[in-house]
Amino acid sequence: MAVSTANKGWQFGNWPYRGPYHPNNTQTSNRILVGDSYHWNYGFNYTEWAIKHGPFYLNDTLVFKYDPPTPKTFPHSVYLLPNLRSFIKCDLKNAKKVGNTTQGAGEGFKFVLKRPWQPHYFACGERNGLHCMNGTMKFFVMPIFRWYR
Repeated sequence: MAVSTANKGWQFGNWPYRGPYHPNNTQTSNRILVGDSYHWNYGFNYTEWAIKHGPFYLNDTLVFKYDPPTPKTFPHSVYLLPNLRSFIKCDLKNAKKVGNTTQGAGEGFKFVLKRPWQPHYFACGERNGLHCMNGTMKFFVMPIFRWYR
């Protein structure tokens, strides 16, 4: 008796009936501007943005751009929340500040997604989480491995 783990659907080589195939094994990552041209600002729905821009992959870089605090603008920051409960309630008690109020200026604050298959919960923590509590300045992503054809 013979056992094989081959998959007849695998496309190795250039086969006339399947088209050309190139096994791309490079691990490229994307640079993703959070909020696109709106950046990281109050009043934009980042949960909706994340749904439209997924999937997110391991080693992708999220770039948070926001203005430094001035008397005329609200300050923003980036917190990484530990779990879904904290995300839903905007509970910053056990959250980790990963981007302070000045790091979003210029090129922006960069966060690399390093934990595969684990959600990353992000929120603005300024004003004791007020920007998060209205439901807009928070989102989560779950990076997956990048599979190549």
